[in-house]
Amino acid sequence: MASLLVKIVGAMTPPPFVQPTDYDGWEVKWKFLVFRPGLFQNQAYLLAGLLAYVAIAIYGKYVNSKRANSWYNAHLTLLQDQFSSPTSASGLIADGYTDFFNFSTGRRAIASLHTVFSLRPRQDPLQLIYHFGWQLYDLRYNPYDELILDFKLDAEMAASIPDYVWAVLAKDEFASIKDKRWDLTFTRTADHASLPASLSVMTEWADVTDNLFKATPALSLTKLLSDPINLKYFKSISVTDQPRERPAVPLTPAEREKHVILCLAVPPADKAAETIPLVSAMFTFIDGLTKMNLRPETRSKMKKVREDVDKEIREEAVKEKKEEAAEDKKAARRKAELERVSRLSAAEQKKIIERDRKRALKRSQGKVVRKS
Repeated sequence: MASLLVKIVGAMTPPPFVQPTDYDGWEVKWKFLVFRPGLFQNQAYLLAGLLAYVAIAIYGKYVNSKRANSWYNAHLTLLQDQFSSPTSASGLIADGYTDFFNFSTGRRAIASLHTVFSLRPRQDPLQLIYHFGWQLYDLRYNPYDELILDFKLDAEMAASIPDYVWAVLAKDEFASIKDKRWDLTFTRTADHASLPASLSVMTEWADVTDNLFKATPALSLTKLLSDPINLKYFKSISVTDQPRERPAVPLTPAEREKHVILCLAVPPADKAAETIPLVSAMFTFIDGLTKMNLRPETRSKMKKVREDVDKEIREEAVKEKKEEAAEDKKAARRKAELERVSRLSAAEQKKIIERDRKRALKRSQGKVVRKS
């Protein structure tokens, strides 16, 4: 075994440097110092690779920052027109090299707007190589620069609209959307004749879709989503009364919120203004939500679904709490037994250990017999 380790270490150890007796390459001499570049070819490759990595990282950081800030600057006037506090004192906030945030507040019907950029890791060549390799393995995997505009409705607005979950999304989002959005598990997916073939509707009931498409006469949502320019960047729009992650316990009325969430692909820096019409239309869309007139049976069915979900969550929480209590009780008994045994003499401890070993052996033999 020792000889094998020696061989492995020897194979990993580079050979000792041997000064060539006849060097006819270029060299630099200064007094007693001599530099011969031809002897450092491997180091030159490593240095070139390091410099390339640093250059890609700096350029990737610059591209991400430029994309986020170009979009922010292009839409800042729109945010200023809509909100009394369109941004924080420091403007767009960067969290690392891929994540950027903005927070807007101060508008009727909208408590706040969270604008979140999640850009590709262009500053990290290794992650880019990983993403490229995973794309070759999984053809459905399509990383992109994601922009989420999360409009949280204020309490008055939320109380004036029904409880429902509804969305329109690009079909290439199907593979991952329900893993990221628990609230969308309330819906069923269907195509709609008024939408392009690349989009689908996720809704609890068709009545909700019909109302939302007609709620705002000043805005044709189907026409907006059929525009080729908007389609380039559109990923999804959703209206939801449920949290995006499954809660551990049913939410109280005070904890419930309603959101309108727009997800886009971030446009290139030189085309940042192309999403202004789409973002601007969201304010008209939100203002029109109060004009919905759902049928009573639709409302009662959606209320029943929420009651059933809350009951299921509550039962699972109680079951989990009971299991945790049973585990705690078992651990306490085990601890008490260990403390009792530790106070016994060595001979008695040995007898107990031998007895437990025999019991464990019998149990394992019983399981083998039953399986056979």
